[in-house]
Amino acid sequence: MYLGVDGGGTKTAFCLLDASGAVRGAARGPSTTPAPGPGGTERAARVLREGIAEVCRAAGTDPAHLAYAFLGLPGHGEDEEVTGALDALPGQVLPGVPAAVGNDMVCGWAGAFALADGINVISGTGSMAYGEVRGRRARTGGWGELFGDEGSAHWLAVRGLGLFTRMSDGRAPAGPLHGLLRERLALGTDLDLIGTVLVGGWDRTRVASLSPYVTEAARAGDVACAALLAEAGRELAALASAAHRALGRDPREPVPLSWSGGVLGVAEVREAFLDALAAAPERFAPRAARTTPVIGAALHAARLSGRPLSDEAVATLPPAS
Repeated sequence: MYLGVDGGGTKTAFCLLDASGAVRGAARGPSTTPAPGPGGTERAARVLREGIAEVCRAAGTDPAHLAYAFLGLPGHGEDEEVTGALDALPGQVLPGVPAAVGNDMVCGWAGAFALADGINVISGTGSMAYGEVRGRRARTGGWGELFGDEGSAHWLAVRGLGLFTRMSDGRAPAGPLHGLLRERLALGTDLDLIGTVLVGGWDRTRVASLSPYVTEAARAGDVACAALLAEAGRELAALASAAHRALGRDPREPVPLSWSGGVLGVAEVREAFLDALAAAPERFAPRAARTTPVIGAALHAARLSGRPLSDEAVATLPPAS
C-alpha cells in the first residue's frame, strides 16, 4: 500500500491507497507547519507519527509494510535548514520505509490531475499555484502571510479585520460585517478587537478562521466584503497566469487548470477567479479536480516507487467532492 500525506497550515490528511485504486484507510490530524527556530519540526514529527499509526490501524496494516510514502509538507523547499529537517522526518516516523518529502503544493496538483499535465491553484490558509507541463515545473505565490498569500483565507481575514476598523472609525460606511464581527467575537467595544486578536496572540490559522465571516457579510449585502471576495478571485487568477508564463507555454495554448482549498470553494471567489482567467491573455482549460490532494499524494508515492497505478485503477479513484 502507498501512503499519502497532505500537510497544511490548518490540518494534515493521511490516506493509504492500494494498487487497485481503493482507499484502504484515512485519518486527519492538526497542522504540520514547521515552527520557527531549532526543533521547529518536532510538532510535525508528532502529528505524523500519530496520523500514520491511525491510518494504518484503519487499514489493518503495519507502517513497516508500506511500499512507499510521499509526505507533502508546508515549508519544504522554502528554507535550507527547514527543508533539511523535513527531509529527515521519514527516517524518524517511518524507519525502513522508502519515502520522499516535498511541498504540499504537489499534493493538490497530483490530486487535481491524477499526475497529468496542468496547473493547480491552491487557496487555503495560504495560497499558491503549482503546475507541471511536459516535464517543466513552476510554482507561483506561497510567499507567506506577511507579504504574500494573496487571495488566501488569511489574506481575506486580515482585510476583513481592516475593513471592520475603518467601519468603526467612520472611514468606511458601516456594513453587515461590523455587527457580525462584534457579535461573533463577543466584543464589548470595537477596540476590544485589539485585545482579542493582537494581545490574544492569535496565530496564522486562527486569524484565517475569520475569513468565512467576510463571505457571510457579503451575502448579507455588505458591498465592501463582496468586493474583497472578487479581489481574492482576481489575485488567484494572477497566480495561474504567472504559472502559465513560467512554464514557457505559448499564451494561446490552453493549459488544463484546476483548484483546491476552501477559499475557491466559495462561489463568489470562484466566479471572479474564472472570469479573470477568461479575460487573461493566457488560455486555460478549467476543470474540477479529479480527486483529493491526499489521494494525489498517495498516487505520487506509487509513481515514485516505480509502480504507478494503472489507468484502470486511477479511473476508480473517488472524486474530489
